[in-house]
Amino acid sequence: MFKNEALTDFTIESNRAKFREALTTLDSKIKSGIVAKPMIGGKAISCSAKITSTDPSDPSIVVGTVEHAGAAEAEEALKVLNAAALEWRNVPFQKRAEILKKAGNIMREKKFEINALICREAGKPWAEADGDTAEAIDFCDYYAEEMMRLGPPQKMGTVPGEDNIYFYQPRGVGVIISPWNFPFAITCGMAVAALVTGNTVAIKPSDQTALIAHKLVEILLEAGFPGNTMALLPGRGSVVGANMVRSPNVDFICFTGSREVGLDIIQAASVVHPGQRNVKKVIAEMGGKNAAIIDEDADLDEAIKGVLHSAFGYAGQKCSACSRAIVVGEIYETFVERLSNAASDLMVGAAKEPSTFLPPVIDLASQKRLLGQIADAEKELKLAFKGKVPAVGNFVPATIFRDVPTTHWIWTEELFGPVIAVTKAKSFDQALEFANNSPYALTGGVFSRSPVNLDKARRDFRVGNLYINRKQTGALVYRQPFGGFKMSGVGSKAGGPDYLIQFMEPRTITENTMRKGFAPQS
Repeated sequence: MFKNEALTDFTIESNRAKFREALTTLDSKIKSGIVAKPMIGGKAISCSAKITSTDPSDPSIVVGTVEHAGAAEAEEALKVLNAAALEWRNVPFQKRAEILKKAGNIMREKKFEINALICREAGKPWAEADGDTAEAIDFCDYYAEEMMRLGPPQKMGTVPGEDNIYFYQPRGVGVIISPWNFPFAITCGMAVAALVTGNTVAIKPSDQTALIAHKLVEILLEAGFPGNTMALLPGRGSVVGANMVRSPNVDFICFTGSREVGLDIIQAASVVHPGQRNVKKVIAEMGGKNAAIIDEDADLDEAIKGVLHSAFGYAGQKCSACSRAIVVGEIYETFVERLSNAASDLMVGAAKEPSTFLPPVIDLASQKRLLGQIADAEKELKLAFKGKVPAVGNFVPATIFRDVPTTHWIWTEELFGPVIAVTKAKSFDQALEFANNSPYALTGGVFSRSPVNLDKARRDFRVGNLYINRKQTGALVYRQPFGGFKMSGVGSKAGGPDYLIQFMEPRTITENTMRKGFAPQS
């Protein structure tokens, strides 16, 4: 029976000591030089193109060097994966699930080592890094159990003289294009879902967190996945990713990232190229512009805490983050004041410091973009709060805008940073109208004590994941399968009972059992 991996309790000194030890060990490796290379057929491939991966908390520190694959390496990887696809699909599903379970166990053993790398390369504070690793373990355990549920053929109907069975086959060769904000969990979840269902995969990680993806592939190989079932291809998205998405040798694409890139992938995958054997399946999660409704009768202590964590956790760099707050009625001024006061108490600092809540954003480009957007918005909107940040690192201050018109770009566009827009609604019905008026439909939050309004929210707040009287981030595998609709994505929810089915095709075989005898065996 599936059970979520327990999050590490950092109030226990021994756990803090383990994390510090892992960071110290990683520091030694950083000084010696960490190198991640593309991997094809289980072997590292040397490439001349290189980038450096830096620590967001201090960009002068190079965490490691990543060698970039190009179009030639991508083509070679797809040849290897296609050649291996038939053999891997015929491996019994029980064996594939067993390997995946082992991968989860290895991650448990190396949890602090993985956490440390996430902390340094992705800039995630201790608890956020630990949650990332725990979610990856959950994906391994849950998808292994799901494969055991879905793997056996099902007998359909009870018609005399006829035998009908329903079963699934893998789609073939897939491309996994993963983001930097959950660099271990999301990369793992997409990749192992494809592998356990019998597909082979090419993994194209984000440039900012390719070292973490490399660590994941090492663990999957250690667990027993054959080297020819996966390829790691760090490289420019416009070269490696674009070529594979358009290749006739690819059967499906699994993507998490921006709406712009996701829609381009969907469009590119719809074009059939000479030699292509299948209509390509696209599974895409593309972000959100998520709202929280604070009703007039809400418990403000819970509302402030929930919105604060949802808006500023990991510097707002989550597709599930709360970036709009809609406050009903006369509590508006009180809410804005209390939220601003609470934001002023957030601990801002380097991700490796155990007290840090608000870390830097992922890179200098994101910092420059966000600071520019905040400056532009300050010219047009009323600022309720803007925090202070360290001089060193890719930091962006926690920022709260008040009285924001629902037509303003701060209200409608996903910024992916620690910025929240607050507005007032005359009624709960109007609040629902404001919340739903978005091209996205990923997460939503409601803080209310009214049974009538909570029923309205359940019925009419149209998002993939609705959270009532709690934060709207931190979805757990199995308990809160994650994913949205509208422009937030296409495909079934990650960590849910329908997810693996997307990586397979159903088949039915019908046999007339009234035959008279068997032909002799040759």
